[in-house]
Amino acid sequence: MARSKKAPSLENACDDAVKRYLSRPELFKQIHLHTDVRLGLGWLSVFVAAGTALYGYKVDFEKSKPVVSIGLVVYILLTVAQTLYAYFIEGNTIFVGKRKTLSKRIITERIHISSTTISPSHFSTSPSPSNAPSYQLGVSYVRSTNGGKSLLAKGRTKASKSYGFFFDEQGNMDQDAFERWVGELVEQGMDGKSA
Repeated sequence: MARSKKAPSLENACDDAVKRYLSRPELFKQIHLHTDVRLGLGWLSVFVAAGTALYGYKVDFEKSKPVVSIGLVVYILLTVAQTLYAYFIEGNTIFVGKRKTLSKRIITERIHISSTTISPSHFSTSPSPSNAPSYQLGVSYVRSTNGGKSLLAKGRTKASKSYGFFFDEQGNMDQDAFERWVGELVEQGMDGKSA
């Protein structure tokens, strides 16, 4: 049971390692659209809440009721929009990146990485590597030219490995083994191979 409680922190450590690895200057430039949208909605809801609270504090209660009610509704809508965006649009996305190269024409490569933890079978009672939680990565890759109008290559792959391959008993990550695995998976996606 203690193993499953560690899985979220192991997944976060792996997600951070993927971002560090793929954000290297020779690889991809990270696109922060999802983070920017969530931060924008979050900050906007904070400003609405602060403005509403300040207005309710400065103005008499009966006079401020309509404005405070509107502020409350706007705050709730912004919070719901942020939650729905994170759940339905961002989902399990941990990295979106792109890079441009010049080879007789400008070629744009985009990569989308998603991750999740695959829980062990609930029916198994004995702890073993076969029923340990696993880290699953999904890679989507697109190479195009002419601003995305001409598709040159497209690939998608997915693979998983037990956290035990990357972490020792003390929770230390084998960074080299993890980066090799991620690199191989990204190459498979770029080659259009499915795993």
